Amino acid sequence: MKGGEAIIKALIEQGADTVFGYPGGQVLPLYDMIYNSDLNHVLVRHEQSASHAADGFARASGKVGVCIATSGPGATNLVTGIATAYMDSSPVVAITGQVPTHLIGNDAFQEVDMLGIAMPITKHAFQPKNSTNIPAIINSSFEIAKSGRPGPVVIDVPKNVQEQDLDDDIANLDSFSKLSFNTPGYNPTIKGNPRQVKKASKIIAKSSKPIILAGGGVIISGASKELKEFSELIQAPVTTTLLGKGSFPEDNDAYLGMLGMHGRKVANLSLDESDCLIAIGCRFSDRTTGNIADFARNSEVIHIDIDPAEIGKNVEVDVPIVGDAKNILNSLINNIKSLNINKINENSAEWYNDTLMFKKSCIPRVTYNETPLKPQQVIKEISNALDDDSIITTDVGQHQMWAAHFFNTMKPRKFISSGGLGTMGFGFPSAIGAKVAMPENDVLAVTGDGGFLMVCQDLATVKDYDIPLIICLFNNRKLGMVYQWQNLFYENRLSHTDLGQTPDFLKLSESFGVNAERITKVGETEKAIKAAKKDGEAILLDIVIDKDEELPMVPPGCGITDIIGEYKIENDITGISGGLSDTNDVIANKKDGD
Repeated sequence: MKGGEAIIKALIEQGADTVFGYPGGQVLPLYDMIYNSDLNHVLVRHEQSASHAADGFARASGKVGVCIATSGPGATNLVTGIATAYMDSSPVVAITGQVPTHLIGNDAFQEVDMLGIAMPITKHAFQPKNSTNIPAIINSSFEIAKSGRPGPVVIDVPKNVQEQDLDDDIANLDSFSKLSFNTPGYNPTIKGNPRQVKKASKIIAKSSKPIILAGGGVIISGASKELKEFSELIQAPVTTTLLGKGSFPEDNDAYLGMLGMHGRKVANLSLDESDCLIAIGCRFSDRTTGNIADFARNSEVIHIDIDPAEIGKNVEVDVPIVGDAKNILNSLINNIKSLNINKINENSAEWYNDTLMFKKSCIPRVTYNETPLKPQQVIKEISNALDDDSIITTDVGQHQMWAAHFFNTMKPRKFISSGGLGTMGFGFPSAIGAKVAMPENDVLAVTGDGGFLMVCQDLATVKDYDIPLIICLFNNRKLGMVYQWQNLFYENRLSHTDLGQTPDFLKLSESFGVNAERITKVGETEKAIKAAKKDGEAILLDIVIDKDEELPMVPPGCGITDIIGEYKIENDITGISGGLSDTNDVIANKKDGD
């Protein structure tokens, strides 16, 4: 058995029957062995799409996604997708080719130091110098990628190692499953410290204004059921980060929407009023907190996370609990049930009811009848056309935030988006991965014209592999998010954010053999999606939207209560801080040093 054959056998034993890749010189031996193997290989048209597709596969299924590229530029083209997976804690194994071992360090043709490049954007990186080590490396890579806080692992395999025979004692094993490397420095904590759990339970019990912030860690740990039970038990409303979307059913009265720079007003203002913030599986990014000095200023903060490096990194924490979200939520639920539940509910009942009333008083308008189409209307039609098991992926920009606000996600792993890295070009190829992983689910990609043009060549992948995606392209001929910032904060100096009228997206899509339809009127989006679902074929919907419709947002440097863009509260019926500042007022105050 040769090294390349060992890679294939070990991958299949790990349950990775599908890989996304692009061949090249330094992975020719591996690809030659893939030729007659049982491995399902999806040929993408750009290596970045391979890593995004592997990421989408992982997020939709909960399994490890796998991608392959050659050395040098092939490997570096994977890097954006690897960094995306790292920032968003997605389990991906990236296998890259490398020049033969005797040429490493000689600046050989298509040589890059992939270990050095990967170090800051992976959980670990391996480079086998002997083919006999490959099975153990593959097994350890999968374990590292999916355990603890998940993330990507790179395996950089020299060409000669792919061709080298394994030692007979390893090659003749029926299974590689028991082979792995000892990783003494890697031992993630799963169970929360009992004393910390008790301390948190007492703080929650005495709280009169508790609020829960759920992040992507809730989804990763499979803790959505526990989150709902916990919210009901302590009568606390729930807000989420972007990656936490879907961790809590969004038709539940207790759900306040997304928090942060582009969050919902009710979520931002309610958190500011709370006296106990229970943050679960989130990293308190700047997009969530706004100005740290103004964040959760009235709250005792309980932070639950499996990665101890995240606790206290950005926000000062009163009770840190390191461990798995599902495990710790169960412990908290059991601890709190042993206390006086009636007393706890008496403490928080008024806050809970007032917050739900406040939510009803400031629900943004969603349905519009005018043209050009409003993005809110389009997202509403997308929601109407899909069921609770449908998966949507998004690219990055205004359309991403519209989807986060107005697409109701009822289940985990059904909303997939690039959060930490904010990667344009993510939405479409991640949808390819999600559909390959979950062929029975409808998968729809929400993308902008800017991001789609970065990866549009993978329409060929969709066509060649008969992947029935629905692509909703929000076409405003602008780099929408940057365009909005230039209008608001750069005195309308629109520097290179106009994409012009090229290309014609219908002709582009049809040139790849993929159906396309232009949407310009209310009702057409919903009708076209329902027809596409019935047909079972891929389609691109070129949806012409209003270029001047702006997102609600918190200006840079402001606290999350300084959100602009949503209408003001007419009557403050709750006692929660009512009313939002006008854009110019907020900016002027910041300039004055307020």
